Amino acid sequence: MLTAVWIVLGLMAVILLSQAIFVVRQYERGVVATLGRYSYTADPGLTFIFPFVQTLEKVDMRETVLDVAPQEVITEDNAVVTVDAVIYFEVTDPFRRVYNVTDFRLAAMKLAQTNLRNVIGDMELDETLTSRETINAQLRAILDDATDKWGVRVTRVELQRIDPPRDITEAMSRQMKAERDKRAAILEAEGVRQSAILEAEGQRQAAILAAEGKAQAIREVADAEKFREIAVAEGQAQAIINVYNAIHEGDPTHDLLAIKYLETLQRMANGQATKIFLPVEASGILAGIAAIGDAFEEGRQMAGPTAPEQG
Repeated sequence: MLTAVWIVLGLMAVILLSQAIFVVRQYERGVVATLGRYSYTADPGLTFIFPFVQTLEKVDMRETVLDVAPQEVITEDNAVVTVDAVIYFEVTDPFRRVYNVTDFRLAAMKLAQTNLRNVIGDMELDETLTSRETINAQLRAILDDATDKWGVRVTRVELQRIDPPRDITEAMSRQMKAERDKRAAILEAEGVRQSAILEAEGQRQAAILAAEGKAQAIREVADAEKFREIAVAEGQAQAIINVYNAIHEGDPTHDLLAIKYLETLQRMANGQATKIFLPVEASGILAGIAAIGDAFEEGRQMAGPTAPEQG
């Protein structure tokens, strides 16, 4: 009998200890209430309370993900879309998290669904599909403000998908295909245009180069002709200078004087005059002419016998 009593007392002690000793983990906080009234918040570690007098409720302080069930939302232009979202939140005040809301998950989900209808209902379908970041920011601000009194901070709201009706999806696919066909046609036309421009530019450059080549050739021919004329003129000038020097400064020969007299007589006879002038040195001149004639005849006789041999 005594053994049974000790067994019963031991069981009661174990029960009392299990109700009096709690281990609060690092990511948790313990809200302690005495006879139903809040007493204090226990930090991580080993915590002792009075059994049956005090209670301890653990609160997870980690960031938590809440999946919002998909729902149908009507946009401003009366298009029905199915929206699915997730909410990321973390507890900032364990006291308000325990005493200000009964079921935070259900309350946050309903709040998110309601505000999704409000935010997307003010947008048209095209804006809804292209403004996810805007919708996320608006929902996060609304939910964070509403859940602040619950001791919870909403860190992020992400729209997982926005599904328009099947007929709208098909119309969007056709529109996208038409837009891509249009872009392809524009790019092809631009390529043809660019090719034509490049070809015309090449032809123009070729024509310019050909014209420049011809102009350069003409200039070179003209320069060569000019140089030839200059050389001839310089030779004639040098010859005149040599003759002048020979007449006025040197000792001219009878041959040279004969040539000059003949040139002078030719100029004097070129006209309507009927007078004949005979120079004083006629004998010397005639002798020079005769010497020139003899020299010419002698040169012709010397060249005569060789002509048949060359033939």
